[in-house]
Amino acid sequence: MTHQPPSGAPTRPADVDTGFWLWLVALPLMVVGYVADAYFTASKHSSYFVIGITVLFAVTVSAVVITFLFLMRSGYRWTRTVLTGGGVASVIYTAASLFSTERETVQAVIFAVTGIIGSVLILGGAFLLHRPDAHGFFTK
Repeated sequence: MTHQPPSGAPTRPADVDTGFWLWLVALPLMVVGYVADAYFTASKHSSYFVIGITVLFAVTVSAVVITFLFLMRSGYRWTRTVLTGGGVASVIYTAASLFSTERETVQAVIFAVTGIIGSVLILGGAFLLHRPDAHGFFTK
């Protein structure tokens, strides 16, 4: 038996589901790029303690983002707003970091591939979540 929403609740549009999955795929890509960048940088200039703190930070932020994604999928407007703001900030950070930091070849390829693909997925997900059909879904 499948779960049916209450008769008065709006059905979740396909744009919300697609935006959710785009964000869910972008999250590990962005985290891998961030942690790999921190690992290569820290192994040259600082201790492995810094890498540990970076991984802990990435795991914590990822848990918060996943929580917000599921709340957004349930129709909470404020989580869509927070995710959009955080996503735009992540894209700006990634774009600025692509061109402002010197990296070894492997480090640069990992950061560029994960950052560019993750940024495109985040922007696509944010666009879908703000389309008219999706906008009417966020009522909580």
